[in-house]
Amino acid sequence: MKKKDTILRHSPIERVNHWAVVLCFLFTGISGLGFFFPSFNWLMNILGTPQLARILHPFIGSVMFFLFTFMFVRYFKHNFIDKEDIVWLKNIRKIIRNEEAGDIGQYNLGQKGIYWSISICLILLAMSGVIIWRPYFADFFSIPLIRLALLVHSLAGVGLILLILIHAYAAFWVKGSIRAMVEGWVTRGWAKKHHPRWYREIRQKEQQEKKP
Repeated sequence: MKKKDTILRHSPIERVNHWAVVLCFLFTGISGLGFFFPSFNWLMNILGTPQLARILHPFIGSVMFFLFTFMFVRYFKHNFIDKEDIVWLKNIRKIIRNEEAGDIGQYNLGQKGIYWSISICLILLAMSGVIIWRPYFADFFSIPLIRLALLVHSLAGVGLILLILIHAYAAFWVKGSIRAMVEGWVTRGWAKKHHPRWYREIRQKEQQEKKP
């Protein structure tokens, strides 16, 4: 593939950050399932031992939250819903058939929905996680509040796992998406098909850079 036939979709720092978040999610998500379901207690061994998992889980979760904050800020301006997203939604049957609809920019409505949903889940996980974090913070809060935080933390954790599974499935479903996050580039044909408005913006920027 010639360089002129490709477009940079994700920069190296974006890709490193993304996979670091994924790694943290795997450790926290798997160990969290071990806490939540007694029959899955053995999953806590992913962090060594159940005792070690209870110590490391909140620290790794904190790292994941701060890494995701970078992603949130980086992609924030691309995730506002516009009129073309409504067109995309109205043609959801085409989308299910892996066809495209609407003049889509950097991200479509489905990707924007994942972005905002994951952000909400992580904020809830961070806030509730601080309240239930022993021995550092839990003593500052009442028992009823800790119980509520445990419920919120559990529900947000399960919600985050489901969202990540949907996100991963969509990435495999749309051919070329995985390569974009591994190698950083996509073909011009892929960009024109899946994100035509973003493709035009890239072309316009390239033409401006060529002008003397």
